[in-house]
Amino acid sequence: MKLENKKIGFAFTGSFCTFKRVLEELKKIKKEKAEIIPIMSYNSYNLDTKFGKAEEYIDKIKEISEKEEIIHTIQGAEPIGPKKMTDILVIAPCSRKYNS
Repeated sequence: MKLENKKIGFAFTGSFCTFKRVLEELKKIKKEKAEIIPIMSYNSYNLDTKFGKAEEYIDKIKEISEKEEIIHTIQGAEPIGPKKMTDILVIAPCSRKYNS
């Protein structure tokens, strides 16, 4: 699938240990000339962790996406579906629970 001119919502969740790898994937999508709509969960937007400061990740996401704002509230995210703001929505990292 060609990503050029596609609107891709890219949502970061709280799996902080994978943020650096996920940023590399975000760069690849941008390189494909897609429009990125950055989205962050409340925790990923607000919490500093041993994997980095929230503000540093916010700055990197803004730089890569070339957007001044990141959707990071429920109110900000509510229109995404009804207004058909994206062609594709990526949730990354996406945790997976394994049953034994």
